[in-house]
Amino acid sequence: MLLRLTDRGLYCEAGDFYIDPWQPVDRAVITHAHGDHARWGSRHYLASAEGRRVLRTRLGTDASIQTVDYGEPLHLNDVRVSLHPAGHILGSAQIRIERAGEVWVASGDYKTDPDPTCSPFEVVPCHTFITESTFGLPIYRWRPQSEVFAEIREWWSANARAERASIIYAYALGKAQRVLAGLLDADIGPIYTHGAVERLTRDYRDSGIALPPTQHASEMPRGHDFAGSLIIAPPSAAGSTWLRRFGTASPAFASGWMQIRGARRRRAVDRGFVLSDHVDWPALLATIEATRAEHVWVTHGFREPVVRWLLEHGIDALSVASHWEGEEEIESPAAGEEIVA
Repeated sequence: MLLRLTDRGLYCEAGDFYIDPWQPVDRAVITHAHGDHARWGSRHYLASAEGRRVLRTRLGTDASIQTVDYGEPLHLNDVRVSLHPAGHILGSAQIRIERAGEVWVASGDYKTDPDPTCSPFEVVPCHTFITESTFGLPIYRWRPQSEVFAEIREWWSANARAERASIIYAYALGKAQRVLAGLLDADIGPIYTHGAVERLTRDYRDSGIALPPTQHASEMPRGHDFAGSLIIAPPSAAGSTWLRRFGTASPAFASGWMQIRGARRRRAVDRGFVLSDHVDWPALLATIEATRAEHVWVTHGFREPVVRWLLEHGIDALSVASHWEGEEEIESPAAGEEIVA
């Protein structure tokens, strides 16, 4: 096998590297900069050039980071390694490894829907495909994102007419910028951000991603009127004293988890917008088929239902547990990372 599971994560012995290790290692090949995949403390990191800025922000100035363009091959010992777009967030990559004609692909997190904030997903044929299953149940089927963004605009406009602020909780890296991109030409009111969102949004702009103007909410003077504005904040800001400055406000949450009845109530928000940066059930199965993989490892999420479906349809599949299971983990900052509101 080209990869095996260890107490530090997926390890390629022939190349002497780990993919998204759970603990510090000498060489880590990183699929993307979310905290459940890019852990602080490894001696050396390899990642995509597209995600260089956000990964540097997450790992800090002292981290040793090497980047390569998508599709650019390099050799680690006698293993050929290349990174290919995963379509999840800016810089997200699938890791393709090849040795003696055998090809494995570790997908990390991925989505196949178009997204102007990152390179589109690329199918990479392989013998063994390691897939996430964050939303690996038939109930998860995403509506066209154009409809979701239209709903966000209508909600924001209604709040503006009522002279109240609109707050969207969205993961600081990836989801927040995708929401912003979906509102690029909206002319409803000013947009403000939490500090964690603003910092990463600057990284996106510096990487060439077109986003509407934003202002750091905490830099506004005391007593500033936020009525009619949109505020984008990470879920960790919910219930915090930071929210008091906005006065009367309507909160919402943008996530694939809003597909589940009761999720909006548990989050104590007025609206739940179903917007995910992961594949839904049909896209998950279609992607596995498109890779033509003979073997599939399923990780990160609803592993057992996906494995059962694959086995029932004649595809060799294995459930592989991870220390990090699903989207809820990604808001945790990296070690030593300061989050300023």
